[in-house]
Amino acid sequence: MSLFLSRLRTGGRRPSVSLLISNGFSTSLRQTPPYSILGAKPCGQDFGRLIVHYANLRSWIHLDKRVPMNLVHDDEKTQTIGASHGWIATLKDDGILRLQDDFNPVTSDIDPIRIQMPPLVTLPHCQTKIITNVSMSSSFPEDDEDCVVAVKFLGPQLSFCKPAGKSRKPEWTNIKIENPCFYSSRVMFSKKDNMFRMPGSGGHLIGSWDPCNPSDDPKLQRVRFTNIPKLTNDEQNLMDSCSKSEHLVESRPTGETFLVKQYKKTAKNEEGVAIMKTEILMVFKLDEEGNAVYTQDIGDLTMFLSMSEPFCVPSTSFPGLARNYIRVLDVNEIGCVNVANIPFSIGSINVSYSTPYYFPPQDY
Repeated sequence: MSLFLSRLRTGGRRPSVSLLISNGFSTSLRQTPPYSILGAKPCGQDFGRLIVHYANLRSWIHLDKRVPMNLVHDDEKTQTIGASHGWIATLKDDGILRLQDDFNPVTSDIDPIRIQMPPLVTLPHCQTKIITNVSMSSSFPEDDEDCVVAVKFLGPQLSFCKPAGKSRKPEWTNIKIENPCFYSSRVMFSKKDNMFRMPGSGGHLIGSWDPCNPSDDPKLQRVRFTNIPKLTNDEQNLMDSCSKSEHLVESRPTGETFLVKQYKKTAKNEEGVAIMKTEILMVFKLDEEGNAVYTQDIGDLTMFLSMSEPFCVPSTSFPGLARNYIRVLDVNEIGCVNVANIPFSIGSINVSYSTPYYFPPQDY
């Protein structure tokens, strides 16, 4: 892992598209590799030039693309609260949620796209200040009239909106979830099922919402966990001492769905500040009948877990990616782990990230 971090620190020059292709872009798919944002080098009072790290390369890349610095480092008026399909969602102090394409390395900074959503509506006994995550049903919210944006708030509220459409005014459809096991859950969009889905606490229940007709009464699926590894007393005690979250991750290339359990525990960084660090990961393959089978082999895939919507890519499509690996990124850690070595050999590094998002490949 120290080698992995040292590679990130080597730096890089601003590339042309042809150089990027030779350095690991998918030549057959004409896509960027999966990537994360390391920051921006100031180039004016309020702007900086984007610095990205492509997951299959050994160095970060300094792009010519300019972005507002308040997207890289939140200020008092603007917060970056989620990411999906290469878009970031921001929330300003005016209560307006916006979708922006600034972190897409292949879009223009001359005419960036800003999609302003209608004002958020807070349901009774709910809140819309703390957002769990944001999910989108497609990559084109600016002109796809079927694109739906879902926002999950901490607590019972789940909200949906279609941002595009020439013949209608966008508005939020707000759902109040009765079952408290979904209050801290993260929402994702399943292209395979054409549904927004969300695992409940513990992963024993999955709720699904129709993007075209969301309802207070979601479709529920019960999950049965099988093939669970036997743990020692020390391993079980460690697991019991952690906070737990669940992630539904769809591999669109293979049609598989995974349920990942992530266990975090309080640790201290080099400055002695308390942070949350991943100690355990458990991966289950989920079938149509609701069977979640523990596995240490996800095949020719690399999985990306971060504060954005999780995703998988075929490892062989992007030279340099390792098969059967999970990349983890959060505000205080970055890690890269072989699924064959989990649940316990995580080995993440304490690093502070102001934009803890992995982005899926973008067309260029």
